[in-house]
Amino acid sequence: MRALRIMRRPPQCVQKKVFSLTSFHDFRLNNAITRALAEEKYLAPTPIQAQTIPTVMAGRDVIGIAQTGTGKTAAFALPILHHLAAYARPVPRKSCRVLVLSPTRELSGQIRDRFRTYGRHLRVRTALAIGGVSMGSQVRALLGGVDVLVATPGRLIDLVRGNALRLDGIECFVLDEADRMLDMGFIEDVGKIVAKLPAVRQTLMFSATMPRAIEQFAASMLRDPVRVAVAPPASTAERIRQRLIRVERAAKPGVLIELLRRETVDRGLIFTRTKRGADKVVRGLVRAGIAADAIHGNKSQNQRERVLAAFRKGATRILVATDIAARGIDVDGISHVINFDVPNVPETYVHRIGRTARAGADGTAISLCDREELAFVRDIERLIRMSITANEAGAATHGHEPLGANTRSLRPAAATPAKRTRQRPGGAARKRDHSTETTAAMASVAFMRRHVPARDTAAIELGPIAPPKETAHG
Repeated sequence: MRALRIMRRPPQCVQKKVFSLTSFHDFRLNNAITRALAEEKYLAPTPIQAQTIPTVMAGRDVIGIAQTGTGKTAAFALPILHHLAAYARPVPRKSCRVLVLSPTRELSGQIRDRFRTYGRHLRVRTALAIGGVSMGSQVRALLGGVDVLVATPGRLIDLVRGNALRLDGIECFVLDEADRMLDMGFIEDVGKIVAKLPAVRQTLMFSATMPRAIEQFAASMLRDPVRVAVAPPASTAERIRQRLIRVERAAKPGVLIELLRRETVDRGLIFTRTKRGADKVVRGLVRAGIAADAIHGNKSQNQRERVLAAFRKGATRILVATDIAARGIDVDGISHVINFDVPNVPETYVHRIGRTARAGADGTAISLCDREELAFVRDIERLIRMSITANEAGAATHGHEPLGANTRSLRPAAATPAKRTRQRPGGAARKRDHSTETTAAMASVAFMRRHVPARDTAAIELGPIAPPKETAHG
């Protein structure tokens, strides 16, 4: 195979023109798909769908920049299902035609559910490969081959190493939440997976933010991608009211309790930096008479599913979560997102508050900030290009000053530099310096140079995904 010259610079993406499509019928999708959309009461495509669906149907690689809650799952699922229906064929044993990779179990499960919903009138076989559950059932599901496999990186690698899955027949590869893959330390695992994919394939990558390391990684993985952006990278939804409460760390639990009692919280999502911190917050809320539950990596998959189902149904009004576990929380009606701990990675802030103000609704995002977190706030403000209005909460012996007092823009004259730590997937922290993104980018590109097979660019033509030759899959 002809060697591929790995790009050293970020891909020179083609900016996609804006489509003015007002109905899903305008896409000319398979009738079975439009029927399912009508049953789900999908009336008009969202901006990310209007721009992405025609591009994917044309066979182009895509870099999609969109916040959570914008409908990006349908943006890639619908054209993929259309292709599978148009080019139906038997799938070899232990193989799949489409691979969707996402960072967490919950998000993977929800993506798989969307494929099943949109393709309910098609003969499309889907499978889910995630950790936290027995691998036996997943191995059995793959024995006869599937059309769509949605997986997390770790479990996918386990299946490949165990000879339960082959990746040489994949026609379309989707990498969802790419920036979170980087932040959670999965980028090298993704590189190992990409190294086993066919050179001729369609690749779709979606991310809420576009840090430099992701740009570098995309350069080694996509060919002449179309860049689809429905909002500036790292922007926050206009309907989210962002507030910040300056408070001493020891007073945070009391301020949180007072906040939940004063605010009209229909459904609240509270973020902590660690799993232990999430459990501690829940215990404090329960002692104060506020029902709450926690979701994090130390919970079993069944526990996480039960807690998430209760939160979605409204049986649990307050959910405390870590960032990793919360990636799969796709729940409408979240009125408040509260950062009990200010995230030390600015892009994480965008992801967190994107859980509210979905589907055109309004939302509130409140961050409790202590002295050591002021530097994190400044980083966030630089990223989102706006100031966050701050309220002073003065700690007293038996209470706090009114939370609305002393409202002003957060611009501390001199703040103690905060120690920068970065969360590991398991909950431990490590030091983070200013060169993290640069180092990650260099490591990612170097890894891809060593391990990713050449993509024969001469063999890839623009246009719809061509059905593979029968001999290509044995």
